[in-house]
Amino acid sequence: MTDHLMLSPAVAAAKAAGNPLVALESTIVTHGMPYPANLRTALAVEAAVRDSGAEPATIAVIDGRVRIGLETDELAALAEARDVMKLSRADLAFAVASGRTGSTTVAATMIAARAAGLSVFATGGIGGVHRGGETSLDVSADLEELARTDVIVVSAGAKAILDIGRTLEYLETKGVPVVVYGSDELPAFWSRQSGHAAPLRLDAPAEIARFHKARAALGIAGGMLVANPLDAANAIPRETVEGWIEQALGEAAAKSVAGKAVTPFLLGRIVELSEGRSLEANIALIKANARLAGEIAVALAQD
Repeated sequence: MTDHLMLSPAVAAAKAAGNPLVALESTIVTHGMPYPANLRTALAVEAAVRDSGAEPATIAVIDGRVRIGLETDELAALAEARDVMKLSRADLAFAVASGRTGSTTVAATMIAARAAGLSVFATGGIGGVHRGGETSLDVSADLEELARTDVIVVSAGAKAILDIGRTLEYLETKGVPVVVYGSDELPAFWSRQSGHAAPLRLDAPAEIARFHKARAALGIAGGMLVANPLDAANAIPRETVEGWIEQALGEAAAKSVAGKAVTPFLLGRIVELSEGRSLEANIALIKANARLAGEIAVALAQD
């Protein structure tokens, strides 16, 4: 894959100097938020990584090249682009082979980050087992990627529209450690509470870095999920969120929304139902995750 990678000058310089790097996905830019909120958020997330002492590397496929780090004008063009593919493990290579442009989901970003030698990745929320997944078998490729790819993924937990309990069970079966940062309860994206206890708890970036290094020393393959609860000032009560989700799910079923279209439909509808509160919380959580990821990357870089 390295022949298809293209590092930005800033990322290449950071790697050459041995400076900490944090991978960032691009699906939030193309499918997660409307313009211009998507561009403002992407730039703010990159700034949060830099403020923590690390270099951001937003990942996307542009004209068939896997780009590790984007210039500001490239990020701006991606934010306004149309017909951008949403890439996961199944179609990442297709976009490369056919010269397409695509944004990377959690799974695709992990693959590209690992290929480029990046160990830490910040996102909003991971995919997981969809509600009703026990019969539909609708399970995100993000979970399988976490089981096989050695990258620390910092998120606010699984997206609240998913079946969080079954997502936890899947990750446990696959041997993926789930670490909640500074809390005894797993967060649920926009909410601090999910009703599920933290499988593991760590309270400092250095502790997470030591855990990652111990897994590597023991030869344990696969990634680690770090769940970072949103601060109380920006979080939304779990009961409120559940009401929005149930309404949005009913509308999706009525409109026969399926496949990759489900998540963006639900998230977009919840923005409307919440009168923008979910979008504000989403922006706050991805910035917080970027800061924590940067702090972990800095800790990993220290001997």
